[in-house]
Amino acid sequence: MYKGGYTGKVLRVDLTSKTYKEEPLPVEVAQDFIGGAGFTVKYLYDEVPADCDPLGPENKLIYAPGPFTGTTIPCASRMAINAKSPATGAVGVATTGGHFPVEMKRAGYDVIIIEGKAETPTYLWIKNGEVKFRDARDLWGLTTSDTQQVIKDELHDQNIRISCIGPAGEKLSRIACIVNERRVAGRKGLGAVMGSKNLKAIALRGDQQLAIADHEKYDAARKR
Repeated sequence: MYKGGYTGKVLRVDLTSKTYKEEPLPVEVAQDFIGGAGFTVKYLYDEVPADCDPLGPENKLIYAPGPFTGTTIPCASRMAINAKSPATGAVGVATTGGHFPVEMKRAGYDVIIIEGKAETPTYLWIKNGEVKFRDARDLWGLTTSDTQQVIKDELHDQNIRISCIGPAGEKLSRIACIVNERRVAGRKGLGAVMGSKNLKAIALRGDQQLAIADHEKYDAARKR
């Protein structure tokens, strides 16, 4: 059982079949790999074949914030994104900050795993445990700034947090980035992996609060 710091849930999304499911985050995984890059490397190693095409449907795009993300600890809103890198052919960890990592925790997830490939340009709308596969054909070709604004307008909520790609990712540039607001996961060409899956964006909204296991010890550590 998780007493604090984690939601205890993994969201697995299959773009090919347009299905999703929630899985428990094993306690031993949290103990051994902590969060963020550790989680993404663990799932990448276990699930992605070493010889797969980085731009093929077997590759997976994995998001994971850290255990302090969503708390009042300063500068803790960080997350790792990982896939087999099209730039290096190896592990492709990139990190980013901003509001998206916190919103991912508030939406209920420690890890999001994106599998397969959408038939047409798609974006994901994730809100408190529900995932919708939305048409992104009108977004294809837009910059990341325009993409984020159009999605917010379409969903009638200016506080939605969005992780997306621009034309470079769509064209499978091996140096393409993934952007949320003005923050960038800029290493290893992960924007191309997102583009190869016909995934334009992930939009998040959540209202869950992250539990703290021991408030007294937490406050003492935070004030150091």
